Amino acid sequence: MRNKTTQNKAISKSSDGFIRVISGQFRGRKLPVKNVEGLRPTTDRIKETVFNWLMQDTRDAHVLDCFAGSGGLGFEALSRFAKSTIFIELDKFAAKQLEQNISTLKLENAQVKHTNSLSYLEQKNTNETFNLVFVDPPFRKDLAQTTCDLLEKNQWLSSEALIYVEVETELSTFQQPDNWLLIKEKKAGQVFCRLYQRQSN
Repeated sequence: MRNKTTQNKAISKSSDGFIRVISGQFRGRKLPVKNVEGLRPTTDRIKETVFNWLMQDTRDAHVLDCFAGSGGLGFEALSRFAKSTIFIELDKFAAKQLEQNISTLKLENAQVKHTNSLSYLEQKNTNETFNLVFVDPPFRKDLAQTTCDLLEKNQWLSSEALIYVEVETELSTFQQPDNWLLIKEKKAGQVFCRLYQRQSN
């Protein structure tokens, strides 16, 4: 059995392929993705569904991509003229790849926070709020609930923010905050795709 250090070195030298931007200014561009354990890039089929839901809401949005991984959702939003995107990613190889892809696309309105998403969101937000948030955490780690609770509790969201949440189909305990309205839902294979809108008080 390889030790963790050796395993990480092997991972850092290999690539799991690429993601493809499906529409917008970077349509058709392929961006490399690192082979990182637990990373689960959003499929083109799901991205198409999600961004059809968001067709009128992506342009000029301030986007937060939690558990960014490949960055597929955040880059798709930027391609469709989101105002800005912050990618939060804990894995150092995945975070480095996100930075390289930002550089490749010559984006000046995107940045990577190489940190734990929950730790980041546990801070009280004192800066500009986000009106489009992606929550697509690793499965079977019970992260979606805590993430959504922190987004609401610590004032990360604009008054009518849209929040996309992707969870495994067997997760039956997830409860959105009381002031989030479910506006779209779809089952796609082993995942539930849900879009919520925050209701202003």
